[in-house]
Amino acid sequence: MTVTLHHVVDGPTEIDEADAAVLVLVGSLGSTLEMWRPNVAALARRHRVVRLDNRGHGGSPVPDGDYAMPDLAGDVLATLDGLGVDRFHFCGLSLGGMIGQYLASEHPERVRSLTLCCTSAYFPDSSPWEERRAAVAASGTGSIADTIAARWFTPDWGDAHPDAIAEAAAMITGTSDVGYAGCCAALANWDHRERLGAITAPTLVVGAEHDLSTPIDPHTLTIVTGIPGARLEVLPAAHLATIERAEDATRLILEHIGA
Repeated sequence: MTVTLHHVVDGPTEIDEADAAVLVLVGSLGSTLEMWRPNVAALARRHRVVRLDNRGHGGSPVPDGDYAMPDLAGDVLATLDGLGVDRFHFCGLSLGGMIGQYLASEHPERVRSLTLCCTSAYFPDSSPWEERRAAVAASGTGSIADTIAARWFTPDWGDAHPDAIAEAAAMITGTSDVGYAGCCAALANWDHRERLGAITAPTLVVGAEHDLSTPIDPHTLTIVTGIPGARLEVLPAAHLATIERAEDATRLILEHIGA
């Protein structure tokens, strides 16, 4: 069963060409829609930007049990349907990028363009996700928050921006234990490699040079070679490259969606 996701809409309220100017942003496991704060002002100057909290995250509902990628993607579509949005540009990071892959291959009529940041089409070993799910079930998201937040940024950048590290850790700690564990199940079972060739939306793939969570080889390269016509850009950052290199990431997104 789908749920309506907590969302925030920024930017122009009048759309000249149906939904042409709608840009949907979906973030990583353990984040909220606030992770897009460094990007949204520039993105919303000429686009209606819809930021979403995944189920089990932020202000969104927290269904019980394990989640699957079709569930998470269905939530996005149900929420956009409620907003009257038919077609949209989509940008997702990490888990958000996996949702974007699913939407673009299984609902191509909805996706005008696709931007995939620091994400993956599959995980060859599901055990890290099972271990993280077990850790959260036993001790809560707060028990992993500092470790995960530190991995999201390069050490030098993190040392220079301690407030960003603290905010990232707070997002993780604030994520429901049930919701976090449910999304870990979706990640553990994720393998979309055979469907990448079905994606027809113009696709930008943004990798990060120092990403420890979804390294360029094999994760980013698998997506770039699997999606016809996909374009690759690499930023000198770690996993949350849209924060660490916010200006560069925002520029790439705007260029791709034709701003």
